[in-house]
Amino acid sequence: MRNLHSIRRWGIVCAMVILALTNQAQTLQSPDGKYQFNFTQKDGRLTYSLNYASKQVVEEGELGVNIDNHLVESAMGIPVDKSGVWTKGMEVTSVENRSEDNSWKPVYGECDQIRDHYNEMTIHLIKGDKHDNSGNSYDKRQQYLFDIIVRAYDEGVAIRYHFPEATNGLFMHITDELTSFRFAPGAEAYHFAWAQAQSTKVKLLKSESAWKEEAERPLTLRLSNGLYAAIGEAALTDFVRGKLKLKADNELQMSMYDSADVITAYDMPWRFIMVGEKAIDLINNKQMVLNLNAPCQIQDTSWIKPGKAFRVCRLDMKTCMEGVDFCVDRGLQYIELDAGWYGPEMKMSSSALKVLETRDIDMPKLCEYAKSKGIGVWVYVNQRALYQQLDQLLPLYEKWGISGIKFGFVQIGSQEWTTWLHNAVKKCADHHILVDIHDEYRPTGWSRTYPNLLSQEGVGGNEEMPDAEHNTILPFTRFLCGPADYTPCYFNGRVQNTKAHQLAMPVVYYSPITFLYWYDLPNAFKGEKELDFWKYCPTVWNESKALQGEIGEYIVQARRTGNDWFVGAMNGLQARDITVNTADFLKKGKKYQVEIYNDDPTLNTRTKVSAAVQTIKAGKVLKLHLQSSGGAALRFVLVK
Repeated sequence: MRNLHSIRRWGIVCAMVILALTNQAQTLQSPDGKYQFNFTQKDGRLTYSLNYASKQVVEEGELGVNIDNHLVESAMGIPVDKSGVWTKGMEVTSVENRSEDNSWKPVYGECDQIRDHYNEMTIHLIKGDKHDNSGNSYDKRQQYLFDIIVRAYDEGVAIRYHFPEATNGLFMHITDELTSFRFAPGAEAYHFAWAQAQSTKVKLLKSESAWKEEAERPLTLRLSNGLYAAIGEAALTDFVRGKLKLKADNELQMSMYDSADVITAYDMPWRFIMVGEKAIDLINNKQMVLNLNAPCQIQDTSWIKPGKAFRVCRLDMKTCMEGVDFCVDRGLQYIELDAGWYGPEMKMSSSALKVLETRDIDMPKLCEYAKSKGIGVWVYVNQRALYQQLDQLLPLYEKWGISGIKFGFVQIGSQEWTTWLHNAVKKCADHHILVDIHDEYRPTGWSRTYPNLLSQEGVGGNEEMPDAEHNTILPFTRFLCGPADYTPCYFNGRVQNTKAHQLAMPVVYYSPITFLYWYDLPNAFKGEKELDFWKYCPTVWNESKALQGEIGEYIVQARRTGNDWFVGAMNGLQARDITVNTADFLKKGKKYQVEIYNDDPTLNTRTKVSAAVQTIKAGKVLKLHLQSSGGAALRFVLVK
């Protein structure tokens, strides 16, 4: 009897603890204390709010997913869940807190050391039967376990949903994601309807026509209190792609491309929000996206070599060989054979296992010649051939000596295609093949895990010839989630901005494989002095700092390789004067020789780019005039 009373008392205590946890707000702060995440339950729903530097960011947001398992529940004799909102009425069983502070060295990147410093809170929830169902017998009780994991970095806050292993054998048919973000009225977003689109600056109002289309991630916003924010997705490898829809005026919600089926235990992708006092704060904090991904899974990474590439526009052996020689002369590391080398790319009948009969290209011989000159060879392969022939292509390309594959017109969005694409990158790593994914794919930081994925498109680049306003929006939007293959041009006459604007791109736009001279032929180069900037400019860096800028107006980016610094300035549609304070990045007390390349329409040259050289001491303030749609490129070489 006494034991029975004890059991009852313990049950009451447990119930009281659960009730307390359910009704009590759970708070998580970033290490520097600026971010404050508050979890509550409201009307049975899982909700949160977010503050930054004592300013409200998210007034109220919902957490969770909707799951429809009624068919499998019926088939297994488990009580059917009839709730309209799957997470409504869940109970908090416990809350765990932990902290992490370490640093890791990427294989390559925008900096050579990344700090991974965060506070984490895991909220354990339960739905249905609360008893321990861990026995080995067939379990017909309805029980769902659900975890909300929240990480607060100094750079931003990330949320992930985890499904612990279910003891009743149920899988999860996820139909909707409930994660939402409600902002104070007056917020404006830079809306991209698709990955390669141009943005529309738009308020978060249902009356705005742009919201007929969901917004790509990351989505950058300027809040009514003056803060800047960006909402994104990280660690997407085997789930459906998320976008952002306008649920109601001033309220955004993550929208799944389609339903998803997962077997527990399972982690959904991260949803993150970064905040800054200035727009450039978002740029300087974007390494958080990599931190949200798993460490490198490739043991030997010595073969992964970033670099600059030249596309061979005429697909014949003579032009390919000339392309190799051009790369040697201009400091590039790769040539690339684009669409058409193996046949019509959009036809399922085209085989990427051989060069098209009408092309005068001996691929093994070309690879051998390129290798003798220190140059690698990339080839374009459309997904139609990749899907049918990948397991045959990879050992053959490895035998030929192919360095990398540019994936063309990939399918994205569904769980099936997301999983296929990331598995394809893994397979490429097994054969020492680098990857550049083109078209609508946007990164979520997975290149940390598989760094043979050097870059991807997912950007409105020079294939569309956008204007300078678009170009100065991209660093604050698209490039927050990872590198982009923009394909800088130089001599092509269709470019809508100046030569110095293009010259600055490899510094401003990060891409470990950077395709230069897009649409240009080797004979277009006539010894222009300013193109030494591209010759010596690397594609990966030891240190990076966004110095100044405003979305759609201008951007000034500094990056270091060894002891030397490169600075790229890209201007929007309005001419402006800027100052570059070298104390912000150069080593104090040291002297540097600086090469300054700037637009000068008064010059009697075909490129109208001036070249000046001077020796300065760190701390000197440089004044630059940026013309409309113009730019400037600077190289600082340490004087020993």
